[in-house]
Amino acid sequence: MSLVSIGNVLIDHEVLQAEFACDLQQCRGACCVEGELGAPLAPEEATLLETAPEVLVRMLPERNVRYLRRHGAVEVYKGTQYTRTIEGRECVYTFMRDGITLCAVEEAFRAGFTGFDKPVSCRLFPVRVRRKFGLDHLVYEQHQMCRPARKLGRERRTRLVDYISKALETAYGTRWVSSLKAFVDSSPKS
Repeated sequence: MSLVSIGNVLIDHEVLQAEFACDLQQCRGACCVEGELGAPLAPEEATLLETAPEVLVRMLPERNVRYLRRHGAVEVYKGTQYTRTIEGRECVYTFMRDGITLCAVEEAFRAGFTGFDKPVSCRLFPVRVRRKFGLDHLVYEQHQMCRPARKLGRERRTRLVDYISKALETAYGTRWVSSLKAFVDSSPKS
């Protein structure tokens, strides 16, 4: 696996070559349910979720509200903060609509009820930020649940870096994303 460095960020070659476009009708929001832990959080995101406004909490099913009030919004594992999950499954901030698992944090933000969106790690998914040599290291996790997204990305010819570009801008800035896209545009296709 080869690495590329853009600024102070290492990127797996797979991130640069992949095509991806989320297909909620197919995956049904599985990324908010599957996995051992919730979404990795920056400290400021953890604080926002721990003090989530009541309008956001009211969007949740009663079971989630009870769990949230009893256990809190954030759990810590090996020094990293994550969104709390209900019994190791769905994120405490999820709800169902038409058989699809959705994020109440995202919905509240889009509706203008809050000033903060869902965690950057959720918006970057299926890319995860690891640490390597003291730098952020972007890794593409190819989960089975995202098979329809890979297919749709190929059909639409949507590059993964374009699909997550807004989240990358939040994490690293517009100038960094411009450098990344310029690198990808100039790279030979394999």
